[in-house]
Amino acid sequence: MAPTHVLRCCQRGLAWIPVIFIALVVCWSYYAYVVELCILTIPSIGEKCIYLVVFHLSFVMFVWSYWKTIFTRPANPSKEFCLPKSEKEQYEKEQRPETQQEILKRVATSLPLYTRTGAGAIRYCDRCQIIKPDRCHHCSACDMCVLKMDHHCPWVNNCVGFSNYKFFILFLTYSLVYCLFIAASVLQYFIKFWTNDLPESHAKFHVLFLFFVAAMFCISILSLFTYHLWLVGKNRSTIEAFRAPVFRNGPDKSGFSLGFSKNIAQVFGDQKKYWLLPVFTSQGDGLSFPTRLVTVDPEQPTECPQPGGLDKCAVEGPAEQTSPLSESQNHLLGKDYHSEEDHKEIDFLKSDESEAITISIESES
Repeated sequence: MAPTHVLRCCQRGLAWIPVIFIALVVCWSYYAYVVELCILTIPSIGEKCIYLVVFHLSFVMFVWSYWKTIFTRPANPSKEFCLPKSEKEQYEKEQRPETQQEILKRVATSLPLYTRTGAGAIRYCDRCQIIKPDRCHHCSACDMCVLKMDHHCPWVNNCVGFSNYKFFILFLTYSLVYCLFIAASVLQYFIKFWTNDLPESHAKFHVLFLFFVAAMFCISILSLFTYHLWLVGKNRSTIEAFRAPVFRNGPDKSGFSLGFSKNIAQVFGDQKKYWLLPVFTSQGDGLSFPTRLVTVDPEQPTECPQPGGLDKCAVEGPAEQTSPLSESQNHLLGKDYHSEEDHKEIDFLKSDESEAITISIESES
C-alpha cells in the first residue's frame, strides 16, 4: 500500500510540471514586457501608457480564465445515476452480461438517457459504479466520471468538461490575444535591435526572446483555438468528434446539434454580456441534453418528411421506455421548435389515430 500511495503522490506532483512551466513563462513575459520593453526601451511616454493599459487588460483576463480552468473541479454524475442497493447487489452477484443489462435497463427507465455503447448496451462505469449520463466519460487521469467530458489537458492539469469548458475556450481566446498583442507591439523593437538601430543593452535579450516565444505560442494556440470553436459550433466534444455518440438508432456525430446559435448558447449562456467573462453561464445541468433525434433540428431535414414516413416513425420508435425531457432540456430547446409545421404533423397523427379507432370499432361490431 505504501509504495502505491507514494507513486500516486509522485504522479500528482509531476502532473503540475506543465502548469508550473506556463506560470514561469507568463511571469517572465510580464517582466520582459513591462520592465525591459516599456520602461527601459520605449522612449515615448504616450506609447508606454497605451501599451501598458492594453497589456494589463489582456494579462488579467488571460490569468483569470487560466486560473478558473485549472481550479474548477470537474462535474460528476449525481446520486440518481447510482444503482439502488438491491439492484447493485444483484448486479455484482450476477455473472451473465445479459442479466446485468436487464438490471441496468430497469434502473435506466427513469433516467434521461439516449446514448448507448457501440453494442447498444446501457453505458455503465464499473470503476465508479454508476450509470453514465449522456456525454459522460471516465477520465483515467482524474480517476472519475466527468460530465460532458471533452479531454484531459496536461497544460491545466485538469479535466475539461461541462463545469469548465467555457473557461477553457476563454483561456485559449485570451492567451491568443495576449500572444498576438505582445508579438505585434514588440515587432518594431525586435527589428531595431536586430538591425542595431538601438544601443546594446541587457533589454535586447529579453525583447528578442519575447517576440520568438510570443510568435511560437501564437501559432500553436491558433490551431487549437480554431478547432474548439468548430466543436462549439457543432455542439461536439473532442471525444465525440473522434468517436460518434451511439443512439438507439445508431451512431450520429450531430446527434446533439440544435443549430449554431443554440449550440453556442449551450456553452456560453443566453446573456451575451457574460460571454467574455470567465464566470459559469453554461446552460443545463450536465446530466441531460436535448438531441436533434428527439425534437426537430433546424439545421437538419426531418428523417420522415412524408405523411407515410411519420406513421413509420411512430411504429418504429424505440422499444425501450424513454424518460420525459428534464427541465434543463426543455429550457435548452426553448420555444423555437414548436413551429406551425410541428402542430400540423401532430394534428395529422391524431387524425390517423382517430381513423384507426373508427375502423377497429366497425370491425368489432
